[in-house]
Amino acid sequence: MTASQSPSPVPSLDRIRVGSAPDSWGVWFSDDDRQVPWQRFLDEVAQAGYSWIELGPYGYLPTDPARLADETDRRGLKVSAGTVFTSLHRGPAVWDATWEHVSQVAELTRAMGAGHLVVIPSFWRDDKTAEVLESPVLDAGQWRDLTSGMERLGREVREHYGLDIVVHPHADTHIDGEANVARFLDGTDPDAVSLCLDTGHYAYCGGDSVKLIETYGERLGYLHLKQVDPEILADVVANEIPFGPAVQRGVMCEPPRGVPELEPVLAAAQSLGVDLFAIVEQDMYPCPPDQPYPIAERTRRFLRSCGA
Repeated sequence: MTASQSPSPVPSLDRIRVGSAPDSWGVWFSDDDRQVPWQRFLDEVAQAGYSWIELGPYGYLPTDPARLADETDRRGLKVSAGTVFTSLHRGPAVWDATWEHVSQVAELTRAMGAGHLVVIPSFWRDDKTAEVLESPVLDAGQWRDLTSGMERLGREVREHYGLDIVVHPHADTHIDGEANVARFLDGTDPDAVSLCLDTGHYAYCGGDSVKLIETYGERLGYLHLKQVDPEILADVVANEIPFGPAVQRGVMCEPPRGVPELEPVLAAAQSLGVDLFAIVEQDMYPCPPDQPYPIAERTRRFLRSCGA
């Protein structure tokens, strides 16, 4: 092979730490008969070549820190983040219940040595039944409650637990596509609130991940790597299919079969010059128990080919 025929070098993504999550094993709930046992998830995520994981829904993995540490340590796994769901647009009345839930998850997250808490806004449409629970559009007062509540949450979590919150735009929530994500970021204090960019959810809602990183790079604190199948997404949008049923149709697909292309996203994130977790998530709830592992293994190989 001549020099001109040499393959292009794989870019160095030395600021990106790749991991996976229970979501990629079809896990959405703390307890569900259609999900794989937590022991199998831990075994398979390690076998697939990942060393970082998220906690997933609180209660799916053991909540006793000593037991969970033993289970992760002997598999060579470390925890990058916990996850909470909030409804802060509903105002001060929900703060006490929110803090009780957040404190539980944050305590375990800190005990496992992680530094991030992924915060997902509550769904305006039920992801199991597709029932519309509230208006998909917030009024001005609800936006104020959402932004001020999230700032308070960020400050309280950092003060009490030493964790940074990263807010996760998500389909069928009030923080979803470009307009609402920009409004949320413009309305919150960068010192209190960072962003968890989920490339799949952002594409699902019509957003451009590279553009977002280039515009709001200083707000990016965490990544979820995910792709959508554009043909299935077009049908989902045309027929206003809720997120849960859309997932069952396969709207979230295995990389690199979907959009957005992950190589430019990873390159844009690397160019920020900060250390970032990039956690693979492929929504598959519910799925056959033997489906996730081969996908996880292939996805890890693909990300290595990208330099991650």
